Amino acid sequence: MTPEQLSDAFVAALADLVSEGVIVLPDGVPTSVLVERPKVKEHGDYATNIALQLGKKAGLNPREFASLLAERLAGRDDIDVVEVAGPGFLNVRVAAGAQGSIAADIVAAGAAYGLAEANTGERINLEFVSANPTGPLHLGHTRWAVVGDALARVLRAAGANVETEFYVNDRGSQMDKFGASLMARASGQEPPEDGYHGEYVAALAARVVERTPGILDLPADEQLAAFREGGYAVQLAEQQSELAEFRTHFDTWFSERSLHEAVEGDAGAVERGFERLRAEGHVYEADGAVWMRTTDFKGDRDRVLVKADGELTYFASDTAYYVNKRDRGFERCIYMLGADHHGYVGRLQAMAACVGDAPGENLEVLIGQLVKILQNGEELKLSKRAGTIVSLRELIDLIGVDPLRYTLCRYPVDSPLTLDVAEMTSKSNDNPVYYVQYAHARLSSILRNAADLGVETGEFDPAELAMPQEGDLLRALAEFPRVVARAAELREPHRIARYLEATAATFHQFYDHCRVLPQGDDEVAAVHRARLVLVAATRQV
Repeated sequence: MTPEQLSDAFVAALADLVSEGVIVLPDGVPTSVLVERPKVKEHGDYATNIALQLGKKAGLNPREFASLLAERLAGRDDIDVVEVAGPGFLNVRVAAGAQGSIAADIVAAGAAYGLAEANTGERINLEFVSANPTGPLHLGHTRWAVVGDALARVLRAAGANVETEFYVNDRGSQMDKFGASLMARASGQEPPEDGYHGEYVAALAARVVERTPGILDLPADEQLAAFREGGYAVQLAEQQSELAEFRTHFDTWFSERSLHEAVEGDAGAVERGFERLRAEGHVYEADGAVWMRTTDFKGDRDRVLVKADGELTYFASDTAYYVNKRDRGFERCIYMLGADHHGYVGRLQAMAACVGDAPGENLEVLIGQLVKILQNGEELKLSKRAGTIVSLRELIDLIGVDPLRYTLCRYPVDSPLTLDVAEMTSKSNDNPVYYVQYAHARLSSILRNAADLGVETGEFDPAELAMPQEGDLLRALAEFPRVVARAAELREPHRIARYLEATAATFHQFYDHCRVLPQGDDEVAAVHRARLVLVAATRQV
């Protein structure tokens, strides 16, 4: 019996009591009842405080209300005991057969277990990483590459229609500085002071020269453009390749330049954004510039969209990009930004309000804090290749994809994080990623051994799963759908990782106390078949 099934049982009991006139609920029967695993195991399998919530509304003492519910539920075959505790809590022990059937349900559902049964229909655009195509991806990008990818899958599991997007900042002065830096290195000169440095610039310039014969013979203006575009193509391809190796995939790579491109019959995304702002009445001109009146919506100050010299600001692109997302049919746009972008939150929310949307609903901003990596007690700060950053490529080579992804994803992103290379790469149970992977490997080994013995995960008697450790594991597996839903709701994929660690520990307790397969010449008994199904269900989760 899952928490959801027990919730339905409470709702049905309440509905019966109301229809029979035993109790009166002024607000009607609730559609669900929150049931939770109690902190003290002796209190039962599940507990609820519904009687404390509804008792007074029904004009009854909460304990009296709880007793009525307990009596109604006591006759069910899938419930063993219902006890009233304290001021009106209800503690429930589920019948062994009902509890054991969870394992069969999980195996039958397969990869669909834990997923929302119905798509919510909400289209979400999830944008993360969005690094400039002017250098290697670094540690700051790495955290979002993991968490963004994980959050997308969690939201999809919870029923949302999610598309992931990488915003390529391929327009503006930084691109010209990038081209000038490559051009200088290719000619054996130092990059401009405000350009790009690090060994990667020289290596990248050499690749552009190799790919573009005769580039060094071009006039200066043409040469600058050729280095800019050639370097852009190579660097972007490298970012895409590294992210793919890191198992982070994007549905869309969106070019900032495309926002400013007018096509026949269409003035372009920037002008469409301006039209939306004008229609909402939040654009004005002053001092020769065009402004957005973000102070109408608690912005710290109004924002310039077009400078007096006619040049568009970054905020104009930000606005056009957001309007473009909404025009593409996304109902919710989630931005995942680094700690250095904290000041953007207010202006982005004000911008959404200026185009007629609801901040916090149509536009949502998540801020991630900084990560430090320690090696031999000292912080990794410098990169021979990049100059002043630790690159994703170096982190993959040093730590590995699995431990790096898992470790970055098991902590809330709104708090700073310090990680140690030795701890992340340790092959011991003290390393959470190894601990979870070891549990999965042990589960897989049991199933392989069962196949060698000719024992299959077929029909079984759920009542055989009556040991305390079996009950603990079944209840842990039953929690998975709620963990997924909560992780999606709170935008906290780390809840999945922590759940897996706790469930792995619960499985190891089960393994230590419950023999799954027969020893020696022993016959395969009903309990072995039941435990094998439980093992298969655990591996699935």
